[in-house]
Amino acid sequence: MKTTFVIGLDFGTDSVRAVLMNSHNRDVLATEIHYYKRWKSFHFCQPIENQYRQHPQDHIEGMEQTILAVLKKTKINPEQIKAIGIDTTGSSPLPLTKEGHALAFEPGFENNPNAMMILWKDHTAILEALEINQHANSLAINYLQYVGGIYSSEWFWAKILHVIRKDKNVKEHAYTWMEHCDYMSYILVKNKDLSQFKRSRCAAGHKALWHTSWGGLPPEDFLNAFDPYLGKLRKRLYTKTYTSDEIAGTLDPHWAKKLGLTENTVIAVGTFDAHAGAVGADIKENTLIRVMGTSTCDILVSSKKNIGTTTVRGICGQVEGSVLPNWIGLEAGQSAFGDVLAWFKSIIDWPMEHFVFNSSLLTEEQKNNLKEAYHSQVIEKLTQSAQSIHLEEALPVALDWINGRRTPDADQTLKGAISNLNLGTKTPHLFLALIHSICFGSKLIVDRFIEEGIKINNVVGIGGVAKKNPFIMQTLANVLNCPVQVADSEQTPALGSAIYASVAAGLHPTVEAASKIMSSTFVATYIPEKDKVKALQPLQKEYVNLGIAIERLTHTSI
Repeated sequence: MKTTFVIGLDFGTDSVRAVLMNSHNRDVLATEIHYYKRWKSFHFCQPIENQYRQHPQDHIEGMEQTILAVLKKTKINPEQIKAIGIDTTGSSPLPLTKEGHALAFEPGFENNPNAMMILWKDHTAILEALEINQHANSLAINYLQYVGGIYSSEWFWAKILHVIRKDKNVKEHAYTWMEHCDYMSYILVKNKDLSQFKRSRCAAGHKALWHTSWGGLPPEDFLNAFDPYLGKLRKRLYTKTYTSDEIAGTLDPHWAKKLGLTENTVIAVGTFDAHAGAVGADIKENTLIRVMGTSTCDILVSSKKNIGTTTVRGICGQVEGSVLPNWIGLEAGQSAFGDVLAWFKSIIDWPMEHFVFNSSLLTEEQKNNLKEAYHSQVIEKLTQSAQSIHLEEALPVALDWINGRRTPDADQTLKGAISNLNLGTKTPHLFLALIHSICFGSKLIVDRFIEEGIKINNVVGIGGVAKKNPFIMQTLANVLNCPVQVADSEQTPALGSAIYASVAAGLHPTVEAASKIMSSTFVATYIPEKDKVKALQPLQKEYVNLGIAIERLTHTSI
């Protein structure tokens, strides 16, 4: 049998990662990472307003350069590369023209933040989400029942509604909108007919209220209640959706020539990064896959028989086929995980950034080398110091809501907080409190699933944090009081996209069969430490109590 290969692309918040792998085993022949150039400047962002936008050119350049790089490293015959699979962040919608062009490329919109892709972490649509929730709760049909009962400002309709209210010019020229995962697949496929393009089941079900119970997207009268534009937009979107083991199309001749691939290369239907990551980690029923990066996405699958008519409260959706075809995919998560620690790092970095790294006495190379050495040592020293702190001390307590709360019970109006400070509180104590906060937030997600009757027998961590920081992973195991495995692959979502691609190309019969052959193995297992499990429980209660107090205070002041 002739060896065949597939490519998986994973578009994250800061970069795109590509893997080229053998479709018959776990052999990853090449990987490549491209960091978004425009994103680094934050040109279209206003963090203080929770506005985060990205120019699609970053993603197009990244896609081209990473694919070319992995091909160059391997020098494989293009005929042997059978398919490309794509995953992205979400919900990250992008406005398009009637011709299917990103509005950001049209004259007059090149520097308009509202014409850019609205990144998952953009929370400018808080009021619009509140309006959607209030209206949905007044109707006989509960259009929110399959997204945990609460619509989030991170999601499709809220973001679009916010932009069209703020920017009439974008409203007038945005013929339709696409999720990031759909747009990247659309760019690559030959058929550019918007009405025929196959949209992602994962994106539609988890973020756009698509469900078979009401014939797809919510009806026009529901959307017209917010703005007639949304009702018109519905007609320009889709009715059917597709799982990511299906073919979106074959490679456009322009891209085939640019990449040096054949026009027969299959492009799989796009999906979200966390769901692809779960596939890359060989997800099974009752296994919680935690994709741990800037934020977290927690993914479970359940058979239709086991979940029955249960709708889980306060999560980010349950969608048939969003992870494994014919299984119900369940999504939860935290709006900030690694971002909590990155924020703290930026605080303690301030003196160095302003007085050392910008010194005119240093060359750019010296500055970069100094930054790299300083950053690695700071985190290492902080971690060592945090590990030496006794949990019985009078420790500060922190909330991980620095970017709002995703699960349980989405509420993006909430903010982070730190309590129980005293004159003895030092930098490592604060660092430890923040580590505890992201682990305590994780525990509430696990508790919610269990309360709703969803069994969790084991936990798997994937992503940068899972592999890089053993102390966080051990703390997580202690807080959850459950063993936590860590996937070996550093590119698990891209791996999952490659697995989807292999099925779409007919190289494997099912996603489950492909995962058994191509998915990541595990590099570590963290076992709960009984003494620390017990010592952390009072701190968990303080975390919960602080959350209750901050939530009351927040809602009183709104």
